[in-house]
Amino acid sequence: MKSPSATLLAEVRTFRQNHPDVRYVDLIALDIAGHFYGKRYPVDMLEKVAAGSPLKLPQNAVLLGAQGGLFKIGDYCFNDGDPDANRRLVPGTLTPVSWESQPLGQMLITSDGTEAPIEFEPREVLANVLERLRLKGIHPVVAFELEFYLFDKKLDNGLPQFPRDPLSDDADDQPTLHIERLSRFGDVLDDMAQTATAQGIDITVITAEIGPGQFEINFGHCDDGLRAADWAALFCRSTRGVALKHGYRASFMAKPYLQFPGSGMHVHVSLYDGAGNNLLAAHQQQPLRHAVAGCLALLPHCMPIFAPNHNALRRLGGTVNAATRASWGFEDRDACVRIPESDPRNLRIEHRLASADANPYLVLAAILAGLEHGLEARQDPIAPLNEDRSSGTDFPVEMLDAVRAMQHQQVVRDKLGAEFVDVYCENKRQDHLAFQQEIHAREYRWFL
Repeated sequence: MKSPSATLLAEVRTFRQNHPDVRYVDLIALDIAGHFYGKRYPVDMLEKVAAGSPLKLPQNAVLLGAQGGLFKIGDYCFNDGDPDANRRLVPGTLTPVSWESQPLGQMLITSDGTEAPIEFEPREVLANVLERLRLKGIHPVVAFELEFYLFDKKLDNGLPQFPRDPLSDDADDQPTLHIERLSRFGDVLDDMAQTATAQGIDITVITAEIGPGQFEINFGHCDDGLRAADWAALFCRSTRGVALKHGYRASFMAKPYLQFPGSGMHVHVSLYDGAGNNLLAAHQQQPLRHAVAGCLALLPHCMPIFAPNHNALRRLGGTVNAATRASWGFEDRDACVRIPESDPRNLRIEHRLASADANPYLVLAAILAGLEHGLEARQDPIAPLNEDRSSGTDFPVEMLDAVRAMQHQQVVRDKLGAEFVDVYCENKRQDHLAFQQEIHAREYRWFL
């Protein structure tokens, strides 16, 4: 069996042979806010890193706010000397970048698996949850679904404009599920799908959603939770790039229009034992009920993860299939936790609450933590919406309330890591306060 460095070195050398015109590779990782940070490396230096040379980036790059600034969080950022932390290359993620004007490559990096992982790095948080489940003999299979909007490339005084229909040159301003929209925007959608496939992402179904210029992409079911989250993160990056190349903007913003549906991140999760048996289907599906109860119990305490910004909170309780309370149901898209119809082998939950701009590593970690908690506590859930349309428990819909609910919940601290919870909550609190430090024109109209 090849050593990790030998495998990585072979991957880099094969890439160089297949893409001799590529001189630089972006080494990228997702920060707490869900944005990529990293370095652009000459490809010959990347070969040295693959062979074992150290790869270091500032530890605090993980803590960047939504606008890229640093907040004082405990001793981090301003009282710690801004230390470097080791990263490693993620095998199998070196791919060409086709949407830039010059030949380029990209590759994921992470601190998980290094000698001193960063406790609050999103990928490390998920890695810890998955490892704990593995030691318990629980193996998740995961599939993400992401909704997004296309807009015209040009903004109108900072506001998005509807995308232009390539056939009629009219604005695509009508809410519709018509499949013809897939044809009208076929060039850009096909490029998005092909680009994702070139990155190793398993793209399956493409759907025209209800909002004008809104689409949904489904990914294949994956038995590697880290890789499934990698796919979601990388797809967001490539989709924005491909859209710009075609004269559009693509955005995963949760609620770009008040009058139209928001964009969500739906996550399908099933759990299997080492022999491949579906754990949720055992004992007349009683573990499924326990898992649902655990998800609903932790959901109100993970809202800063599922709705990570002011705009994401606007989506909740909106126009279509956006839950207002923590609820569940069979084949019910109004529920936070939906149980799709399936055979026992494929029995799963579909977690529908997260916004499309949430951090996929953290969303999956929070969902798995809820499932794990439910299997441990073995409590029955509240009534499903199929039996009682008013069933459900409240969750916070204001960011500061959500942060308080998360920071002081002991199960969440135990499952996701106390250091991560403290750092993440303070980051969200500071981001929210920074967002409030601007007077909107509406305030002058109302109060001047």
